[in-house]
Amino acid sequence: MHTPPTINRRTFLEKSSLATAGLWLGGCVTAGRSIARRIAPDEKMRIGCIGIGGQGGGVTAELAKFADVEIAALCDVDPAYALKNSKKYPTAPFYSDYREMLAKEKKLHAVMIATPDHWHAPISIAAMSLGLHVYCEKPLAHTIEEARLMGRVARETGVVTQMGQTGHASEGLRLTKEWIDAGAIGAVSEVHAWSDRPGKFWRTQGQRRPTETPPVPKGLDWNLWLGPAAERPYHPDYCPRQWRGWIDFGCGAMGDMAVHNANPAFYVLDLDAPDWVEAETAPTNADTFPTWSIITYNFPAKGRRGPIKMVWYDGGKLPPRPAGLEAERALGDNGIYFVGTKGLLLAPGWSGPPRLVPESKMAAFERPAKTIPRSVGHHREWVDACRAGRPEDAKAGFWYSAPFTEALLVGLLPIYAGKRIQWDARTMTATNAPELARFIRKPYRRGFELQGGVSLTRPVA
Repeated sequence: MHTPPTINRRTFLEKSSLATAGLWLGGCVTAGRSIARRIAPDEKMRIGCIGIGGQGGGVTAELAKFADVEIAALCDVDPAYALKNSKKYPTAPFYSDYREMLAKEKKLHAVMIATPDHWHAPISIAAMSLGLHVYCEKPLAHTIEEARLMGRVARETGVVTQMGQTGHASEGLRLTKEWIDAGAIGAVSEVHAWSDRPGKFWRTQGQRRPTETPPVPKGLDWNLWLGPAAERPYHPDYCPRQWRGWIDFGCGAMGDMAVHNANPAFYVLDLDAPDWVEAETAPTNADTFPTWSIITYNFPAKGRRGPIKMVWYDGGKLPPRPAGLEAERALGDNGIYFVGTKGLLLAPGWSGPPRLVPESKMAAFERPAKTIPRSVGHHREWVDACRAGRPEDAKAGFWYSAPFTEALLVGLLPIYAGKRIQWDARTMTATNAPELARFIRKPYRRGFELQGGVSLTRPVA
């Protein structure tokens, strides 16, 4: 196993600008003002990219396309795995430890984070605490508490944030809301969303922890890859790309795809936290998520709408075939449909273009006016919002994606408990399952605690 990182927490705090940022993370309190870094109109937005070997390499490439952006630093715990992407930016300094990058690269304006889920909150909170704007891949957090903390720190530091859910910028998402708001299917009471994952995308769900202890690949800093997670020997069933199925590192298919495919339900129906959640699953174990899940959420009535039942299916499970759907039309591997008092609306995954069911109703449908502003593109809108200093202009900002992620992750609790969960969002408690506290607020390995010991020491609205 590799030796621990050379920069410890005290050194990081001494070397960073945190001490002069007017921010005390013990209570997550700023000195009454935003500490977000400003970008002058005539300078490029300097971004440090963390976790570039896989998904992060693609996001980095998207950001690099913009003439007003500079990929100013790169970071990955496995330089060899990241080489295919890092070599595209030969002038950008490369780091294995994000803490060293944040300490040395004083001129950064923002960071992009595309690590495994268990690292999202520690890195994001450290970056936001320095006034850095943050783009963080989905799911936003590994636990419910982390999601709430990330939303709080973003709000209190004034930085611009964005979660990596490209479908939130789509035309399909806006059409879905405009059509449902216009009464195309009447009052909605039920939603079904699904995904074929994990399937062929990763193979570790349903497995137990491996007992073999193969050598750590040359160059991989395994200790740093583990980070806040408990120590265990390296195994290729964890990385690269297999980590999503492991409870200690990922959030399973829920974290990977509900963020995309269930997003229209939250956006269109203004869903908050569920009050109860239950699950039917394949056999479960203490190490990985099951090979398939069917998770039912109950969202209480809000405003002018009634209660909403939302059912999530993964691992290839599909919802009931909608009445009126033509025999030749498949539901598809990923998608969502809304059930209303006057009909049904079906859309493909990633917030794709909606259709009314059956097609005869679609043909007769008089489309309402387009009233929702369209996006310039998911990555571009984040860059523009950073440059303008307007967090609300990044439409998948943590102000939206933190409560969304928090609500989704409540759906994992009945998998751990094996029973229906009664949820109190105000106290962030599974009221009938106190044993689940460790999944809601997880422990962190010594030396990898959240920066500054940040925790929920007071209620969050």
